[in-house]
Amino acid sequence: MSDIIFKAVLFDMDGVLVDSERLIAESAVRMFKERYGLSVRHEDFVPFVGAGENRYIGGVAEKYGLAIDIEKAKAWTYEIYGKLAKAHAAGMRAIPGAVDYVRQCRAHGLKTALASAADRVKVLINLEYLGLGPDEFDVLLTGGDVAHKKPHPEMYLKAAEALGVLPSECLVVEDAVNGTIAGVRAGARVLGITSSFPEAELRKAGASWIAADLARAPLPWELD
Repeated sequence: MSDIIFKAVLFDMDGVLVDSERLIAESAVRMFKERYGLSVRHEDFVPFVGAGENRYIGGVAEKYGLAIDIEKAKAWTYEIYGKLAKAHAAGMRAIPGAVDYVRQCRAHGLKTALASAADRVKVLINLEYLGLGPDEFDVLLTGGDVAHKKPHPEMYLKAAEALGVLPSECLVVEDAVNGTIAGVRAGARVLGITSSFPEAELRKAGASWIAADLARAPLPWELD
């Protein structure tokens, strides 16, 4: 039994519950090619992982000096993404242990929040893919619910407030450097999942614990 008492677990989505980074990158690559005739690379998106789709798509557009309508660009990207997800295309997979981890936390009496920088439409596509209902979280926050995206701590501060707990009573589960920084700045402890970034980078960003996926991660009451 851990000496650390957590009352809530705040889950990021991409790279924590579902590995969709390759699929959203592929969707955006296709969108830029089909709608703008611009060839971009998957690696162009890496600096913007975890910062929300406005920055994820907009940052790449800026890199290439392309002026875009971000709302239209996102809608086109999500249309492609939804089709690929429903077809179970390569590049989309459930993170091992993710669904069980969420359900075990709730069964143990912990409050749970999904706190993703992604837009709600993408989050709902991902949850449907996982077979995890939105009502299996006490709070569901997405990019449109905050003014400041990760690495700003607003997402996790707002999630803790909505759950009625202190940030220091929360375990944040993150895979991205930006999200890890956000959790630490909020005053929470962070469990880093190495699906998107190596352990060294997540440790540097402030993660207290590291696991390859949620199947191999200690449960919150096992952490010390």
